[in-house]
Amino acid sequence: MTWALWLTGLPGSGKSTIAKELVKKLRGKKIQILRMDEFRKFLLEKPKYTEEEREYAYRAMVLIGYYLVQNGINVMFDATGHRRKFRNFARGLIENFYEVYVKCSLKTAIKREANRKGNLIVRNLYRKALQRLEGRKVKLVGEVVGIDVSYEAPKKPDLTIDSEKIIPEAAAAKIARILK
Repeated sequence: MTWALWLTGLPGSGKSTIAKELVKKLRGKKIQILRMDEFRKFLLEKPKYTEEEREYAYRAMVLIGYYLVQNGINVMFDATGHRRKFRNFARGLIENFYEVYVKCSLKTAIKREANRKGNLIVRNLYRKALQRLEGRKVKLVGEVVGIDVSYEAPKKPDLTIDSEKIIPEAAAAKIARILK
């Protein structure tokens, strides 16, 4: 039985780190991780991080996830998905859908995001958004979830992981239990 899992939370909450640990824990299973950072870069030549653009990108990502699950590939959405409607769309479309809320404070997310490495579209996202709020001129496209745009936490997630209190390996073990 294939499934789709959405790891949702603020940018910097620990979603990608937990996703990597979960893949290790579930070795041997066909799993495709759909990361919004990578997806957005491919789908949109010059992302602007507007609400309309996010709507388009999330709907497309969910549809691809749906097709993968239909073809026997488990899917992990590693994406903020700041609006409940994005995650509810996936839940309504995909059978065996699980929503995991990776919870942490904005303060912790800001600190973690500042240390992120990898192939990111925007580096120091929060720092730049906060500087912009102070009236400073910074090069930053669009609205930043958690600063300019609110994050709608799940009302009834299948699991909540407090990433300030649990290490990624233990979080992955908890998630693996609900998938079995």
